[in-house]
Amino acid sequence: MRVAVLGLGEAGSHFANDLASFGLNVVGYDPEPKRALHANVRLVSSNAEAARDSDLILSVNIASVAVEVANDVFPVLEKGQIFVEMNTASPQTKIDVATILAKTHALVADVAIMAPVPAKGIKSPFLVSGPGAARFFDMLSPYKLDINILSDKVGDAATHKLLRSIVYKGFAAVIGEAINASQSMGLEEYMRSQISALIGGKDELIDRFIEGSKTHALRRSHELDAVVSMLISHNVEPVMSRATLKSLQNLID
Repeated sequence: MRVAVLGLGEAGSHFANDLASFGLNVVGYDPEPKRALHANVRLVSSNAEAARDSDLILSVNIASVAVEVANDVFPVLEKGQIFVEMNTASPQTKIDVATILAKTHALVADVAIMAPVPAKGIKSPFLVSGPGAARFFDMLSPYKLDINILSDKVGDAATHKLLRSIVYKGFAAVIGEAINASQSMGLEEYMRSQISALIGGKDELIDRFIEGSKTHALRRSHELDAVVSMLISHNVEPVMSRATLKSLQNLID
């Protein structure tokens, strides 16, 4: 099986390296590859070159280029190939990608990555939807990945992830603001005790929330941008999500 990985940043490089370690034929493209890659990951010069003749194409970029990548590979995709849209994008962006690729007769899978990738790499938990979901599962089933199929509708996986993000990322933003405020007032110990009471006495989680927001501020800001777009499309005013987005943008170096 030949797998193309389009985008070799934090997530894409982990996926490419892990798949290569399984003995799969992995090709990759990134306009500016910077991360160390497995010796058996072969770099090519474009998205289209990587996608051509690949059985499985993983698009692991950022939401702002998802449609551009789909347009890049459109001329070379054929029936029987699986295009896996893995960007943290709004459901509508995922649908737009599927619409672009519909005439190719390749199957599209909408994949939501449900945990930070560095911990487990390609074995991170995935929610999957779309007409290519079952085939994506079957092709990778020998490797015991953590894949949960939701439906055959593109956008469902993205919706589930972004709804969860409202709570997870919003909670992290509130904790960060509360700790910053309490430190400036000399009341950090008090504030930590209050937060700890809400999260089951797990004080170490406070620091994980704070450090996670700082370390992944750019990626999470893209995620919250997708959340805001999704809520607006459903006539829900994203008051809290906009505030969370702003708090993440303030953390970007």
